[in-house]
Amino acid sequence: MRALLLPIKDLRNAKQRLAGVLTPEERFGLAEAMLADTIRAVRGVRRADKIFVVTNYDPALRIAEENGWEILREEQQISESDSVDAASRICEGRGVKALLRVPLDVPLVQAGDIDDLLAVECEEPALVIVPSRDGMGTNAILRMPPALFPSHFGMGSFAKHVGEAERVGARVIFRRSVRLEMDVDDEADLRVLLKNDLSGTDTGRWLRETGVEARFRSHFRAGATGVR
Repeated sequence: MRALLLPIKDLRNAKQRLAGVLTPEERFGLAEAMLADTIRAVRGVRRADKIFVVTNYDPALRIAEENGWEILREEQQISESDSVDAASRICEGRGVKALLRVPLDVPLVQAGDIDDLLAVECEEPALVIVPSRDGMGTNAILRMPPALFPSHFGMGSFAKHVGEAERVGARVIFRRSVRLEMDVDDEADLRVLLKNDLSGTDTGRWLRETGVEARFRSHFRAGATGVR
């Protein structure tokens, strides 16, 4: 059995690294919009036998219930790594052989990007991993079996995850995915995102309607002309 894992934290505390350029309300709105885009892509996934949501965030619980996804309810959220590892152990105990974790802040992702990773075939133990845009973080990770090694999400996680896989003698399969790699954690990420075609996305609509896009583009123009 191959499954998809969605760890969803409380979005009211999301995107702290954008605090210098977005208000708390804007950070929450952006996180909500990106989650909506990711959920839309997940609804189209065909290669996942099951979809698990690990969370204690009420809106996320409702999303899971509406889509018939399996809920792994948390008592408290310590960190994403703890959430993913606890969920991975449960999934493995329920017969899941390969578990793919994807982030919830990848507004460009499409169902096919996720299906392509779930389609990778190899004997376990194995790791399939997609880096973040800067090559330092981990934007998608598929482990066979699910609890193959502990998670280390955060700065430098890509190298840590590869090192863990090598330590346990697992095969490491690297994949690149432009859309999956485009997450938004800081101002630089947001500026890069705005260079992409966001038509048809909740994130693009939110950026336009709130004026955040216009605000950032005016900064682009000011920088290009040397105005401060």
